[in-house]
Amino acid sequence: MQALDLLLNRSSQPRLTEPAPEGIVLENIMQAALRAPDHRCLTPWQFIVCKGKGLVKLGEIFEQAAISSGVGQAIVDRAMQLPLRAPMVIVAICKYKEDDKVPWVEQVASTACAVHSMQMAALAQGFQGVWRSGSYAQDKIVKDAFGCFEHDEILGFLYLGSSKLKTMAKLKRTSSAYFDVWE
Repeated sequence: MQALDLLLNRSSQPRLTEPAPEGIVLENIMQAALRAPDHRCLTPWQFIVCKGKGLVKLGEIFEQAAISSGVGQAIVDRAMQLPLRAPMVIVAICKYKEDDKVPWVEQVASTACAVHSMQMAALAQGFQGVWRSGSYAQDKIVKDAFGCFEHDEILGFLYLGSSKLKTMAKLKRTSSAYFDVWE
């Protein structure tokens, strides 16, 4: 797939099945993350690849967070199932590193770039994915389960797998509504 076609036609695919990326394909996805912009080479990222029993473990973490938040039983039951919507979920965490020249927001942005690169690398190799965040990314129990400290952020959960569904077309936006040109 050509890079420009990939970028101009990117769309998330939430209905994912086996197979998940593996072998060199998965390694390419991981290497794409490690090429994200990274001022002063702080590498403020941590990624956890969940598959098989790892998805169940992630579901148990979500379940504990749901129970702790006092939501109804239906939401608690659903929490366990959320990671099972794909054969692989990559948890993306910004592990903030104090630095006088690289503020927190830049490190978060670097981690976000890494997640985007992983999704693009998956798409380029014939897989599909969706980047989800939601309340579990901000939940203290979930953050504690991943060893997050006060300034660390879970940027979300990258669900990866395969899909036989046609990617939904996206509305083309008018660039002039979002870009000003100063000459």
